[in-house]
Amino acid sequence: ETEINTIKVEIKSSGIRHIEGGWPKEVDPTEKQDTQRFITKAAKQAEFKESAVSMGHVIERCMRQNGTTDIYEMYFDQEDEDHSSTPPSAKMLAVMRDPNDLKRTASKIAWYPGNPNKIGVAYSIMNFQDKRFSQDRLSSLSYIWDITRPNAPEREIKPPNPLTCLNFNPKQHDMVCGGSYNGLVSVYDLRKDRPLVVQSEIPTSHHDPVYDVCWISSKSGSQFVSTSTDGRMLYWDYKNMSEPIEEVVLTSGDGESVLGGSCLEYNPEAGATKFIIGSEQGAVIGYNSKQKRQNNGLTNYDLGTLNKHHGPINAIQRNPVHTKFFLTVGDWTAKIWVEDGKTPLLSTTYHDAYLTGGCWSPSRPGVFFLTRVDGVINVWDYNLQQQSMVYQHKVGDAPLKAIAVSHAQPRLLCVGDTEGTVTLLQVTKSLAELVHGEKPNMGFMFEREALQEKNLLLRERDLRKEKAREEARRAEEAAKPPAGRDEGMENLLREVDAEFMLTIKDAEEKENKK
Repeated sequence: ETEINTIKVEIKSSGIRHIEGGWPKEVDPTEKQDTQRFITKAAKQAEFKESAVSMGHVIERCMRQNGTTDIYEMYFDQEDEDHSSTPPSAKMLAVMRDPNDLKRTASKIAWYPGNPNKIGVAYSIMNFQDKRFSQDRLSSLSYIWDITRPNAPEREIKPPNPLTCLNFNPKQHDMVCGGSYNGLVSVYDLRKDRPLVVQSEIPTSHHDPVYDVCWISSKSGSQFVSTSTDGRMLYWDYKNMSEPIEEVVLTSGDGESVLGGSCLEYNPEAGATKFIIGSEQGAVIGYNSKQKRQNNGLTNYDLGTLNKHHGPINAIQRNPVHTKFFLTVGDWTAKIWVEDGKTPLLSTTYHDAYLTGGCWSPSRPGVFFLTRVDGVINVWDYNLQQQSMVYQHKVGDAPLKAIAVSHAQPRLLCVGDTEGTVTLLQVTKSLAELVHGEKPNMGFMFEREALQEKNLLLRERDLRKEKAREEARRAEEAAKPPAGRDEGMENLLREVDAEFMLTIKDAEEKENKK
């Protein structure tokens, strides 16, 4: 398959003003009396009556046809077309480029919940001490795009510092929370001319760039959380941004080292108080605000070298159907975990290029997408096969950084790269429409792998206990006095003594004979 891009065409949308015409010069169409007088006069003419009568036969025939045949009738509407055998593919629909001269990375993409044709894109430079930071032309703007009009952004968001991430409020769709490169968090109202509503204060904000934000379930609908590589997760209420509501320090299992948060996942369907955080050290951290008495509510998943990622976790997301299972993307592989386990259940093979992001398909629980540093998208379908990907698509030469799939239109997905270009792709129906029996099949597979992993952990624990008992037994035996060795020595001494006495007796007898 080969694709080429045509020359860019600028399209401008403009309205048309319709002015009523067809009236004689002596009739003013704006005067209702004049037009009514002319219509009454024309209706009395013989030509008008003959025309109306001749048109009556045509209208009668059309009405009878409509009564005989329903042109809007849907045939076979009860049968669902099966697209599972269609080879997976994707095609590009639109390209949205950063309008600034100095291009920045499209670091985060979020679909607008109130309109399936709009997306929000956060633009920033994520490289530390990048030379572009010293440029006066460096823009801090982020944009709201309409995918049906990709030539120019629909709305600008002007934050005090470039946004590294953003998220739409699921209830109040025009409210947007965002995190900046300097650690500040801010809230915007798109209904206002100046959308910035409030921002946090520097002393009480993050000390590193904010890598992810998300709204949480609350009575007021005004609370959200943010995470950063400074090792903290902060609760905020935009009605009072002077300081965070709560602070959670992301520590390791021993409680000594702090893990920097690189991505965040919150799904109220899995639990209104449950969070899972990916760290820049490659470890996964779970947090439940209802279990603060036990390890401050934190759960550390396996930190072993073989199970955790070998680099920062760039994406983490719960399965849309089976929410206790979640996906993590980092280094060269993607892993699937269960929230009450400690080790990954499934893992993809190592890819040829470094993975930069990923997400589940919102309509199919067995399909997920992965973005790579070489500009390629990999598509995995675990309902079809687990050993290898089912499709890969070359988007461009620039490294991909962000990806988001539309919940309203699961065939549409947007990917952003380091050059500030957001590409809209449409995948085939085989990758978007639910396959018959896929939900129970994927649930059974996940549960089977979780049970197997649990049994392996139990077996490993039993082996450790058996090994500990064996070592304790050996240590106890080594501590006992060697009783068997003393008895053997005493017997040997008796034999030597008896032989010595016999030798002396023989010597005395020989002297007496002489």
